[in-house]
Amino acid sequence: MKIVLRIIAVLLILAGIVWFLQGINILPGSFMTGHVQWAAYGGIAFLVGLGLLFVANRKRPSTPGKESQPPSQ
Repeated sequence: MKIVLRIIAVLLILAGIVWFLQGINILPGSFMTGHVQWAAYGGIAFLVGLGLLFVANRKRPSTPGKESQPPSQ
């Protein structure tokens, strides 16, 4: 599941960057070029992608009942 979340997160981040650059008229070549609303959509997609990436990379807390024991010497 973590791999799927990471893939979706990276795709959202990349799409967000492209949409943002097209929205602010830096990356020409589509109907989105020069429309500020696409810059906003791109920023939102980028932030959602970062959030998903954070969630996917977060470590789960240890399960109850299993206590970590110090290494034996």
